[in-house]
Amino acid sequence: MATGEILLLVFVFVIAGFLGVELISKVPSQLHTPLMSGTNAISGITIVGAISATAVALYNDGLIGSICGFIAIVLATINVVGGYLVTDRMLEMFKKKEDKNK
Repeated sequence: MATGEILLLVFVFVIAGFLGVELISKVPSQLHTPLMSGTNAISGITIVGAISATAVALYNDGLIGSICGFIAIVLATINVVGGYLVTDRMLEMFKKKEDKNK
């Protein structure tokens, strides 16, 4: 991989990090959980991208790319599963409680 390509990838990563911090910091705490639950499907696209990137790295015999791709798959999966668990917990708060006398 050429130095220019690596610098471009690092630049995109840093910009994405700053953008993510700015966006999350602007969301009120009351909207954070519903917003997160709504974006779980979009986060699933991250898994597809990580799988694709890992496949390309494996095809090109890139050890570092394969390791980074595997880590990306694991972290993206944790993000999606955690989001669904939080959503399920949030929805449990809105269910009617059973009356103990019945």
